[in-house]
Amino acid sequence: MNNVSNAMRAQILTAAVPYIKEYTDKYVVVKYGGNAMTNPELKKSVMQDLLLLNLIGVKVILVHGGGPEINNVLDKMQIESTFKDGLRVTDEPTMEVVQMVLAGKVNKGLVANLVELGGKAVGLCGVDGQMIKVHQKNKDLGMVGEIDEIDTTIIETVLAKGYIPVISSIGVDDNGVAYNINADTVAAKVAGALQAETMVAMTNIDGVMRNKDDATTLIPKLTIAEAEQLKKDGIIAGGMIPKVDCCLEALEAGAQKVFIINGEIPHAILIELLTDEGLGTMFVKEKKEG
Repeated sequence: MNNVSNAMRAQILTAAVPYIKEYTDKYVVVKYGGNAMTNPELKKSVMQDLLLLNLIGVKVILVHGGGPEINNVLDKMQIESTFKDGLRVTDEPTMEVVQMVLAGKVNKGLVANLVELGGKAVGLCGVDGQMIKVHQKNKDLGMVGEIDEIDTTIIETVLAKGYIPVISSIGVDDNGVAYNINADTVAAKVAGALQAETMVAMTNIDGVMRNKDDATTLIPKLTIAEAEQLKKDGIIAGGMIPKVDCCLEALEAGAQKVFIINGEIPHAILIELLTDEGLGTMFVKEKKEG
């Protein structure tokens, strides 16, 4: 920033004002994962973005997973991981590690990162206040949960006191048993339950591209119908399908708009939310006339 003149700084801030007004006092759910979670510089830039949004009056909610961290601890403890259709089969010993890593190490680490930068944050998981009610997805996957309901009471209480809720992707059934859940799904359901202005899904790709190997073919905006058509046409394929499905699910559940952005770009969240250019792909229910 040293080579940016004061006039330029003022211009940047002034240009951000309409966007700041759009998001002030609104819910913004950020799904955090991938390389942005493991690279210290990127992690710091994400935390700074969240903190700035929080300071200008945006109700920021951070939802995270932690697959690589879970794998590390399972390896150290010599617990074998098995996957079925891309989902981790979660037996009881694995679930103990998942809960320990996600609701403990990763969650409290992120809270500490925010505090270190001068922010206020509270770590939560779906067990707290029975925030994320689930049932067993299917017996083959073990302790993997399907979300029935999100109770936003505790999220709203934490936000009302000026804290950023940091939510790990663990749910609870009626008997108080904890379950592992997909973090993308948690973010989508939380965004829907809060009728959030925006959900931002951080990934390791720029967004939806007509040709996945050509960054210039990025599609900046898609409706639900257009995204469904691109799936049929095979343009949205492979690992992109579940990511896009979660975005569409958030819209259908009540979020106003959803972004897929590349979390490997420093300050990607601010660039997407507070500038004309934006970065990734925005999903909306349908195109507005005019």
